[in-house]
Amino acid sequence: MSLEIKLGDRTAKVELLAESGNQIKIMVDDNEYDLDCYQVEKGIYSILFKGRSYNVELIDTDSPKKYAVNTFYHSYDAEIIDAETKYLQARKGADLQDEQSTITSPMPGKVVKIPVNLGDEVKKGDTLIIISAMKMESEYKAGKDGIISEIFVNEDDTIKANQALVHIE
Repeated sequence: MSLEIKLGDRTAKVELLAESGNQIKIMVDDNEYDLDCYQVEKGIYSILFKGRSYNVELIDTDSPKKYAVNTFYHSYDAEIIDAETKYLQARKGADLQDEQSTITSPMPGKVVKIPVNLGDEVKKGDTLIIISAMKMESEYKAGKDGIISEIFVNEDDTIKANQALVHIE
């Protein structure tokens, strides 16, 4: 089984080479990895690689192939790009730009900081809002260059999953 996984700006080709119980062998781009992967509870995984332990949390979003991924130090937006996704992207064309215009929260939490203001010019990758959820802070970044046209929340607000936070024109 081969697919692509997009984490932020990076897209990697991932192929499952072998699986036996918790032991899996995967190829990421041109690098092979032998992992011991165990699902601790729904959406939470413990991964052993070369004697080091990593904990990863996958949080479902409103899309079946997009996840919020949390590790101890980082948070990522992840998307599984399989044949169906590539087909739909080809059919959508310019509509993909619209998906990057509104930043939404994949999970409930609390707004910690909004380092931008209405009318600010932002570049792709700039931090737009910081959310605290499950005792972790996540930075949500601009998916494109533009101008902040709407901010739907305030600092210290409690937010719901999939709530619109910031819009970029």
